[in-house]
Amino acid sequence: PLITNGTQSSLILNSFIVSASINNSHVSNLKERVLVTLKHQEAVSLLTSSFHQMLSGGQGGWNGTGCETRTISSSRTSCLCDHLTHFAVLLVTPVSDADGQMLTVISYVGCGISSIFLGITLLTYLAFEKLRRDYPSKILINLSAALLGLSMLFLLDSWLSSFSNYGLCIATAASLHYFLLASFMWMGLEAVHMYLALVKVFNLYVPSYMLKLCAVGWGENFVDSSLQYPGSACSDCCWVQHKTFFYVTVIAVVLLILLFNISIFVVVLIQLRRMRANKLSAGGRSSLQDWRAVVGLTVLLGLTWAMGFFSFGPGRVALMYLFTIFNSLHGLFVFLFHCLMKETVRNHWRIHLCWGCFRHSDYSGSYSGLWFNIRSGKRSYLNYNSHCDLFVYSNIFIMYFRYPAA
Repeated sequence: PLITNGTQSSLILNSFIVSASINNSHVSNLKERVLVTLKHQEAVSLLTSSFHQMLSGGQGGWNGTGCETRTISSSRTSCLCDHLTHFAVLLVTPVSDADGQMLTVISYVGCGISSIFLGITLLTYLAFEKLRRDYPSKILINLSAALLGLSMLFLLDSWLSSFSNYGLCIATAASLHYFLLASFMWMGLEAVHMYLALVKVFNLYVPSYMLKLCAVGWGENFVDSSLQYPGSACSDCCWVQHKTFFYVTVIAVVLLILLFNISIFVVVLIQLRRMRANKLSAGGRSSLQDWRAVVGLTVLLGLTWAMGFFSFGPGRVALMYLFTIFNSLHGLFVFLFHCLMKETVRNHWRIHLCWGCFRHSDYSGSYSGLWFNIRSGKRSYLNYNSHCDLFVYSNIFIMYFRYPAA
């Protein structure tokens, strides 16, 4: 059961309670400590040895003073205590039940929003051939696909685990593990390309460049996720349960990529600052644009994931909320900074989706049309989309009779 006293709301009883006494007397300050070994009800590692004591008002509470925790395995824990009383092993949870439920809701809502906008980003870049001609756009497409797979599998994970099918759960855990590694691998490849483009300013030709990036971004993770994958079924999720496998193939890989991306981020910022200082027109660039560029780089390189490694201590709950919000909405930020705020993307939307029907004169396929300002009677020339003629002329007709010329 959950320990509900005010100071220890994040502790859960994870063993039977063992009582030890001598003639119902109070025994404490023993020179030779008593060794108590308790079997876990759930195989976990974040445990603490505690004893039960009576508090004021007749209520009980758990205290770890005078006890030393010695973990034997994930299923058993030994406790060395200098007194005799009621002993038990408590599971240390990072957050309380209320915070846990709130973080879960934020995760699902954020991943759902990210999935929608990642889908829009992919459709935009795949539908408009001109947008995906350069390498950064191609890398962005692969990163968006990996993040979309990760978000969708996270949303389906609990539902798939409810079938209690071990094979299905193994496949789900392996796929979730694969797309997580693929997402971080493409963030790392984004950093590599950024370094080659902005720091190595001379022309560097790499034959079959995108093919090699895809081999690293997609192929390497498939090998890592498919070889000797450990059992991954649990009661409410499908994920890696083997602790060594998890630390080696998830924590270590993510940490290395984040350290690399942070170093590239710093180098790129220094290089951009130098390039800006060398330009005579640098004074016209606003600080808002600079901050937008910094945030855009942070999103592409996935630097917000680094908050997960600092979620400890007194501020761990606040950091966990920030970590959950920013990373569950990763796909939304990708859409905002690399799709919605990109002028070329907005121009293609205006052209092909007939948003306003008018488009810029520097695009092929447009021609001049004579537009009458109905209110003033003046004439002006605007370029408009050739396949929106009916829309344009119908609106001119309606406005002509609604607002007759003076």
